[in-house]
Amino acid sequence: MATTLTATLVGCGGGATSDPAPPSIQSGGLTYGKQATFYVGITSVNPGTTFSATHCSTLQSTPSNVASYLAYTCTINAAGALVFTGTDATGKVIATQSFTVPNPQILVATSLGSFVVELNQAKAPISTDNFLRYVTDGFYKDTLFHRVIANFVIQAGGFTKGPTPKTATSPAIPLESQNGLSNLRGTLAMARTSEPDSATSQFYINLKDNTSLDYANAQNPGYAVFGSVVAGLTVVDSIAAVQTGAAGGLTDVPLVDVTITNVARIQ
Repeated sequence: MATTLTATLVGCGGGATSDPAPPSIQSGGLTYGKQATFYVGITSVNPGTTFSATHCSTLQSTPSNVASYLAYTCTINAAGALVFTGTDATGKVIATQSFTVPNPQILVATSLGSFVVELNQAKAPISTDNFLRYVTDGFYKDTLFHRVIANFVIQAGGFTKGPTPKTATSPAIPLESQNGLSNLRGTLAMARTSEPDSATSQFYINLKDNTSLDYANAQNPGYAVFGSVVAGLTVVDSIAAVQTGAAGGLTDVPLVDVTITNVARIQ
């Protein structure tokens, strides 16, 4: 007999009612910006029963590859807490399960070693999505850390060997410097021109607490932090220690190229 998700079960003869145990709700892996599948431990639902999930695009039923479970898919549109809910025809919540969508993490491999950055999607959604587009497109492969200033920042994402400028492939984004994130040691932020809303592909990593780069006022809007180094900060420090000079019309350029050999999303 098919198992049915119901709000109440009516006992035989006595007329007593009791709430059934809620079904198991599981996920097949949650990744920001990617499609997720949720599995509900039932084989059919009563008329009027609906399911929903926060921070999720339109939830749709899909064929299940797990016996005795229904499956639903959606695209995750925010990191953080996600709640999957089942509601019956009367509006009563009859099943709920909380999940956590992790922040995106990116592995940056360089000629001097690798480090991992975690993006703060909740506080810097525009900058995060922009960076992920460039990562997905493979834009950063073979670009340089073209600006290295000891005890300040290392900057990358806009030049290849030469140094030769590399044209950005996406439009400039609005500045997100008023998001509560500060330019502290190890944080990742968007580089820009003197125009606040001009950031494209270039980013920098703070080598020390550079709070002077934070938003101050409309005349001094600062720079948008959107993540931080969570592994391999010693590699960042190694890049910061290289000898620099002038090249290609730029200053503070490493005399020996520090190349990004690969950038890959790992979470």
